[in-house]
Amino acid sequence: MHELHGVVTATPTPFTTSGEVDEARFRELIRWFLTSGVHGISVAGSQGEFYSLETAERLRLIEIAVEETDGRVPVYAGTGAVSTRDSVALTRAAESIGADVAMVITPYFVSPSPAELAEHFRQVAAATTLPVLLYNNPPRTGVTLVPADLSALGGNVVGVKDSGGDLTVAIEHMLNGALLFSGRDTITLALLLHGAAGAISPAACVFPRLLVRMYDEARAGRFEQARAISDALAPLRRAWDLGSFPVVIKEAMALAGHDPGPARAPIAPLSPSGRAALAEVVERIQKIESELL
Repeated sequence: MHELHGVVTATPTPFTTSGEVDEARFRELIRWFLTSGVHGISVAGSQGEFYSLETAERLRLIEIAVEETDGRVPVYAGTGAVSTRDSVALTRAAESIGADVAMVITPYFVSPSPAELAEHFRQVAAATTLPVLLYNNPPRTGVTLVPADLSALGGNVVGVKDSGGDLTVAIEHMLNGALLFSGRDTITLALLLHGAAGAISPAACVFPRLLVRMYDEARAGRFEQARAISDALAPLRRAWDLGSFPVVIKEAMALAGHDPGPARAPIAPLSPSGRAALAEVVERIQKIESELL
């Protein structure tokens, strides 16, 4: 079994200009991430536009990721859904394909109570032998995963990916026994210093080697060097305001030479002024990267 740690790419789903999944480009991206030294590949998550994917597309992405990683790093498969029934089915399918981790976002649109949410996760965990990583992303789902003892949810519920941006909540997850992965790049370093296992990172899709370097520096206790990288990457997160999620990371990747294509409608490309502003951010980070690596 793989150790779950380090820099995991919040991999985008490449689409053609007509909106179809671009399987060849997806394979190219995974190969590039692997050569860049990442410790895991996450597919069909929020940055992967899981909400816009048909079930067959979602499972095909997991299948391709399993093929391309070929056991070298774990594949974190997004298997969350609005209903428990659908999330169970997706998780079972991901396990049969060969994924290494089920990443299960809280149900969205509906507003389950804490008891309902706990029962949802218990049923999903009971349906698989995979390690289950709960995914907390209140800004996107409107549902907050309250820190709690994970042992009550099943022994294979191992941790939390937290994209809420609240450092206190994330630390409380860890104090309650969770293996914690940061989903918010601007606080990843802080969480690593508090004992987080790693990050499932959008920024790693644009600058994977830089994120891996930051992780290595932090683990080695070279905090000044790690902080310099974290500070250099911070403007990329601020640049999210230039467009609608998740197009900014996709366009930043294109500017950096690894184009995953457009976001699916209704999300539109950046305006010319937005793209120009993003290009400045990417170029500044690339300059810093060239100095460090």
